[in-house]
Amino acid sequence: MPVTTRAVILARGLGTRMRREDAGAQLDAAQARVADGGVKAMIPVGRPFLDHAMSALADAGIRDVCLVIGPEHDAIRTYYASVALHRVRVHFAIQDTPNGTAGAVAAAEAFADGTCVLVMNGDNYYPVAACHALAQLETSGAVGFAVAGLVANSNIPENRVRQFALLQHDADGMLTGIVEKPDDATYAALIDHSLVSMNLWSFTPVIFEACRRVVPSVRGELELQDAVRLAMTELGEPFTVLRSDDGVLDLSTRGDIDGVARVLRDRPVVL
Repeated sequence: MPVTTRAVILARGLGTRMRREDAGAQLDAAQARVADGGVKAMIPVGRPFLDHAMSALADAGIRDVCLVIGPEHDAIRTYYASVALHRVRVHFAIQDTPNGTAGAVAAAEAFADGTCVLVMNGDNYYPVAACHALAQLETSGAVGFAVAGLVANSNIPENRVRQFALLQHDADGMLTGIVEKPDDATYAALIDHSLVSMNLWSFTPVIFEACRRVVPSVRGELELQDAVRLAMTELGEPFTVLRSDDGVLDLSTRGDIDGVARVLRDRPVVL
């Protein structure tokens, strides 16, 4: 049984890329309707995508899941009030304004209740083994994904993988730095000694203090990566990096929906 049994899913995403027209995307009427609404996590891929993500968390031993949503997302609350829940308890935290991923994490502080929690994106489906291993830490940490594993076992082409942040670590597996959106030269120089961040974290309560201290980035948002750096440098929080050679399903754009649905459509879901 994992030590950590609580997880926070950042499900408030505005889905601006999901709303954009994509001539190559083959969507059914239900998928198109939800995509147009921008709530990526609820796009039906057999069941709503979020159902599959939470079923995988239950497989990993997570029992309480907090969905960080916006005040306008009553439909998500209504849906989970109507679903039979046998393995997970669903909680909600409201991020009043879309001020960034650190703001979303801060909204879940009451849910964490002084314990260690997993934190992840609402538009990614993560491998059960990675979630289970991370839950064993009960310290701050992250799963770092190997490029070869992501390309071979995901719906993510290498050119998109290159857009994600790189996690740098020392010989003991401790996080030493985060390089966001590396250019081609930086990527080539670092990739042999780095892993890819897919925003799958374990956080102690220190992260909430870091989220309170973080300042807006050049994009005007409170960034979770900046909060992690602040936790490391100002609050002395160590982060363990766990390597995974598995893949992650990414539901960022309309073009991703069909491929994700092919993988998940017939996969059993037990919440």
